Amino acid sequence: MLTLKIMFDILLIFSDWSIAFIRLVVGLIFLVHGWSKLKALKATQESFTMMGFKPGWFWGTLVSIVESLGGALIFLGVWVQFPALLLAIQMLVATIWKKKRGQVLSGGYELDLLLVAACLIIATMGAGAFALSGLFGY
Repeated sequence: MLTLKIMFDILLIFSDWSIAFIRLVVGLIFLVHGWSKLKALKATQESFTMMGFKPGWFWGTLVSIVESLGGALIFLGVWVQFPALLLAIQMLVATIWKKKRGQVLSGGYELDLLLVAACLIIATMGAGAFALSGLFGY
């Protein structure tokens, strides 16, 4: 039993790296999805209107900007907590929206829920290793 405890304690050394990996993946996911929404902003706005988020021009634009800018900041490791919290809220809304429309966990809203959890980890634990915020002393 002692060797298992030592092994697991050794793994804790890499916790900052794990958070950094989550940060990079989550940041990239939001950056890619946000950028595609920005590139087709008119279609995004119309889509938000059809989904019931009115006014669609406002919510579509806001989500596109938050995902793009928030994803970039999280990926780079700069001021990660605020955008991570905003994105957690956004993905929680998406999860609830999908659940209300009858989607199930498997094949429905599991990625949204996973992104809520990952964003909350980033918001509460910070950027982890290899973050640009470390270079600026904040």
